[in-house]
Amino acid sequence: MPEISRFFGIVIKMYFMQGEHNPPHIHALYGEYMSAVNISTGEVLEGDLPGKALALVLEWLDLHKKELMTIWQTQEFRKIPPLE
Repeated sequence: MPEISRFFGIVIKMYFMQGEHNPPHIHALYGEYMSAVNISTGEVLEGDLPGKALALVLEWLDLHKKELMTIWQTQEFRKIPPLE
């Protein structure tokens, strides 16, 4: 699963298998926690994260929705700047 970004101990990855992994989402890993988060809505699709980590992921997601959707649609993975 390609790593898209990393900040405050949170790793953001995206995995794409055509027809099998919709809706468009990211995977956020934080220690032993993992969550899949819908790119468009910010809804947690599976897993869980501590509240503060989830808030940081959602803040970062809001800043980079357009870029993330482009990566999802083209499957051209690249790094996105971390939350600072």
